[in-house]
Amino acid sequence: MSPQPWQNKVTNAAQIGGIETAVLDNGTGRGTRVAWINTGTGLRYKVVLDRAMDIFDAFFNQHSLTWLSHTGITTPEPFSDRGADWLRTFGGGLLTTCGLSHVGGPEQDAHGERGLHGQISNSPAEIESIIQPDLLTGKLDMSITGRMKETKIFGPSLELKRTLSGVLGQPIIRIHDEVTNRGNTIVPHMLLYHFNFGWPLVDKGTRFVWRGNWQAREGGINDQIFRDGYDFKTCPAPLDSHSGSGEAVAFIDVAHDGMGECTVGLYNAKLGLAVSMRFQKEQLPWLTNWQHWGKGEYVTGLEPGTHPPIGQARAREQNTLLFLEPGQTRTYDLELEVLTDETVIDRILKV
Repeated sequence: MSPQPWQNKVTNAAQIGGIETAVLDNGTGRGTRVAWINTGTGLRYKVVLDRAMDIFDAFFNQHSLTWLSHTGITTPEPFSDRGADWLRTFGGGLLTTCGLSHVGGPEQDAHGERGLHGQISNSPAEIESIIQPDLLTGKLDMSITGRMKETKIFGPSLELKRTLSGVLGQPIIRIHDEVTNRGNTIVPHMLLYHFNFGWPLVDKGTRFVWRGNWQAREGGINDQIFRDGYDFKTCPAPLDSHSGSGEAVAFIDVAHDGMGECTVGLYNAKLGLAVSMRFQKEQLPWLTNWQHWGKGEYVTGLEPGTHPPIGQARAREQNTLLFLEPGQTRTYDLELEVLTDETVIDRILKV
């Protein structure tokens, strides 16, 4: 192991980074458990333990990487799964998890009623472990693991086990998820990672990084952005047409590198700052690009998923809906990395 710059200079690893838990004591999030994770590289982020261990604030040095809605952090609302009530507790943040059995708009059919984007993001975690870096032994890995439940008597009963991890001295966030059917009947499964990026990473001229065949979502103003001849891979200035609920969405059959790994991200040349996201095509074959350029609500989403957010009913019609047998588990792995080296960024841009 090569010597670290802090060797023989630091007593407490928290001087460099690590994991710190707390409880919010004010506002709509009062009483909500959180964890601050500091990688010791300028990348630090806040995990909302009571909201599916989703990630809220995320900074690299002085720059925010993410978009925060007016709502901010709220306490979990387990019954916000009717209609569009999900939006009342959608704080934005770097990651909001959608699913575990439905992603997409509100719908009702012979199989039941489902609200926008499912229930899991309003589920508190049971924390299993927190592992801190140890400078003395040189073990610089750190992680936090918890379990969230989407369950009711007579089923369905799904469980999400999530581990967020990293290494002290690396500007990387790793997400390892395991979704298990804890019930005794087969159940549908859909999952979407709703990553939300904002200013200053996202600004006029910021470039999207992704490859694959795409199509605009049906209806609305989606084809005003996602159309042939328009540069929808470069972020515009705020748009009047995106005020209120104005937005554009594309569903992307994301391409991989030949070994099954997909790389997507954003690059702000003015800041010399990029964020890359890596995941496996086999696990998450779809990418959704959400662009909402409203004044004061300036945000874009890059959202890997098992499906585009078409809803359970449409997925059934297309014969693409996933099902989990009793006791079956599906795993998902994602890695986010902050990049500042122009050589590395150039290589990512060419994927």
